Amino acid sequence: MIPPSHPPKHYLARWLTLLLLCRWGAFAPPAADPVAVAAPTTNRYEFHQPHDPDGIGKFYLGREIAHVMGHEAAPWLERAEREQEEHSEQLIEELQVRAGQVVADIGAGTGYFSRRLAGKVGPTGKVFAEDIQPEMLTLLSNKMAAVGITNVIPILGTTTDSKLPPGSVDLVLMVDVYHEFDWPYEMMEAICRSLKPGGRVVFVEFRGEDPRVPIKRLHKMTEAQVRKEMASQPLQWVETNRQLPWQHIIIFKKMG
Repeated sequence: MIPPSHPPKHYLARWLTLLLLCRWGAFAPPAADPVAVAAPTTNRYEFHQPHDPDGIGKFYLGREIAHVMGHEAAPWLERAEREQEEHSEQLIEELQVRAGQVVADIGAGTGYFSRRLAGKVGPTGKVFAEDIQPEMLTLLSNKMAAVGITNVIPILGTTTDSKLPPGSVDLVLMVDVYHEFDWPYEMMEAICRSLKPGGRVVFVEFRGEDPRVPIKRLHKMTEAQVRKEMASQPLQWVETNRQLPWQHIIIFKKMG
């Protein structure tokens, strides 16, 4: 993420440190995915060289897939400025989560949003916190234990399967993660299988339409591209909420 215009000096110092981490591989994908499955045989994807250094050279429906943020950069997910920059609490309110619901936080990382969702679903609900990096899930589990949260269930997924129980989820939330899926079609197939009829899928992505949003190009998505990629899934677009400073909240529901 690029800092806002005229940031304070302490922000610049932190940002320079982050840039060095990024340059030396903190944001690189894990060296090996211990839970990766054999790659599907498909012609849905294209591969091009040369390509954007922030991407993996693999394209889906005209969009290059971005590198995954490695677990070494986990502190960035918990930075003190995140609420001010992204209005995370407002996002949770916009989701209108109810007590007793089952919510899945895909690419949960350290559990920044899982913790907030846990309070909304309450003791009668639960949050599936999915990630493909076991190191992230370890951090997440330690944070949940430290604050006494017991209704968050860590799930180790793969690059093609979220491993969520079929037909069990009311809401799937993906915050700045979908654009990093190595196999977006296959992952969304699995996610759709996990949804209850009428269940919602929510994409929170930095707005690719807006050049003022200070994020690298491959880590932003336009609403049109998200809707294009979901056209092959059993999902119906519901609305696009633009209340957040830099991100849009794109909401679909499962048909049938």
